[in-house]
Amino acid sequence: MKQYSRWYHPYDIDEKYNKRVAYFSMEYGIDQPLKIYSGGLGFLAGSHMRSAHDLRQNMIGIGMLWKYGYYDQVRNDDQTMRSQFSEKHYTFLEETDITVTVSVNNHPVKVKALVLKPEVFGTVPMYFLTTDIPENDYLARTITHRLYDPEESTRIAQSIVLGIGGGKVVEALGGADLYHLNEGHALPLAFWLLEKYRSVEQVREHMVFTTHTPEKAGNEEHDIHFLDRMSFFNGTPLEEVRRLTRIEGHLFNHTLAALRLSKVSNGVSKLHGEVAKQMWHENEGICEIISITNAQHAHYWTDDDLWDALQSGNDQALLQRKKQMKHLLFRIVADQTGKLFNPEVLTIVWARRFAAYKRADLLSHDLERFLEIVNNSEHPVQVIWAGKPYPFDEGAVSTFNKLVKLSIKQPNVAVLTGYEMELSRKLKQGSDVWLNTPRRPREASGTSGMTAAMNGSVNFSVQDGWLPEFSRHGENSFILPIVDTTLPTHHQDTEDHKNLLHILENDIIPTYYYNHDRWVRIMKQGMYDVLPFFGSDRMAHEYYEKLYNY
Repeated sequence: MKQYSRWYHPYDIDEKYNKRVAYFSMEYGIDQPLKIYSGGLGFLAGSHMRSAHDLRQNMIGIGMLWKYGYYDQVRNDDQTMRSQFSEKHYTFLEETDITVTVSVNNHPVKVKALVLKPEVFGTVPMYFLTTDIPENDYLARTITHRLYDPEESTRIAQSIVLGIGGGKVVEALGGADLYHLNEGHALPLAFWLLEKYRSVEQVREHMVFTTHTPEKAGNEEHDIHFLDRMSFFNGTPLEEVRRLTRIEGHLFNHTLAALRLSKVSNGVSKLHGEVAKQMWHENEGICEIISITNAQHAHYWTDDDLWDALQSGNDQALLQRKKQMKHLLFRIVADQTGKLFNPEVLTIVWARRFAAYKRADLLSHDLERFLEIVNNSEHPVQVIWAGKPYPFDEGAVSTFNKLVKLSIKQPNVAVLTGYEMELSRKLKQGSDVWLNTPRRPREASGTSGMTAAMNGSVNFSVQDGWLPEFSRHGENSFILPIVDTTLPTHHQDTEDHKNLLHILENDIIPTYYYNHDRWVRIMKQGMYDVLPFFGSDRMAHEYYEKLYNY
């Protein structure tokens, strides 16, 4: 058997992290060339795999090799968004001799594992699963074509491949002490573990779970009979599934089942941990929900020259490097939009998934006032939007296109396409302000603000996700007052919009243009405060300390 077809690491395991952990995630944002991610869940998982490598942890990653990735975000002739699905080929992934069989809709499907070796991107060994091989018929081959396929049966098949196929791949590598579900997508793993251990108590002893979202859409539910027909439960009789998960109705909630079949689970910020407890506490038999705050890999995301200037106390070099990074970002703006942005002008970036609760267009709710702000001749503002809506979410795509149309005739407003890891890095490094506008408390973590702060971009945010653990208004960030969440949604939006513009017009803009020393202090304080706590080495350590060794 080839060397990489068994449990192998290129380093001596640190004894603090000796437990063998297999980490399951539907997406990973590891590096720009490997396009198997859609957003924050993937970025988080990628940073975790990098820090696990840096800390010499006894972990491997299990994921999916998406033939068409998530999608390529391009433009129609009128500049609006178009979703393009093009084949991806990766010469840096290597063959293994591991092929396993899973049952999907009572049909055998072959699942092949390819390996991403640690030396390629500095991660723990990672195994990516594909069904797009000659041994399968056409329908089976399409299971691993698109991340988050809109077809329900395909999505369920993807969970089976990741969970059961992934479990069998781990077994072929020598097995693990613990199986970590990053979100509920790999839940069929629990039923494979039930077959392996023959005891639900043993399943709980070997499985832990991270829940990432308080959003209903992020906590999948499917008809339990449909799941049974699809072979989701790995042959476990339906009556036994109901007994083990205590789910009696026809809708099977993946998150609830994971909470009942795991030893312990975690939310991804202190606030989200509390929100998750409130969401699920009325359900009997769930495991304890703790919190481990998300973080990002500092070495990957930060600019070395910027940090050298910060640590040497050279403000002139710090500001010079920040201006250089604005120039680099503005070259992308010019290339995509034909607009020449000015590095002396305050630049605000809103960039993340275009989920409705994130309110991409909150800044422009009062269009007349928005245009007055960006076009003010004495203290103008440049605004950049970027992000990839789910391609089959018509509302999200419509919001994106509305902003594109708003931007076309505005010299200080741009909407960029192709929001992946490299553009994300450039936006964080080239922005002065990183804007985050979710409806509180629906943002579980929101890690993009961490990597923005690492690059001297000042967070301007709703007090949600990780921000309550970091932010001090006017010292290291600018934070909106907390709005009463019992108000109707449109009232919350109105109040947040009012507060957003008040802080922008009366604090942020005057500070940037007329109190530059204060601006630099806030920028530097954000950089000092974000590390090391919001670096993923702390997070990867806490997963062993709090979750794996629970």
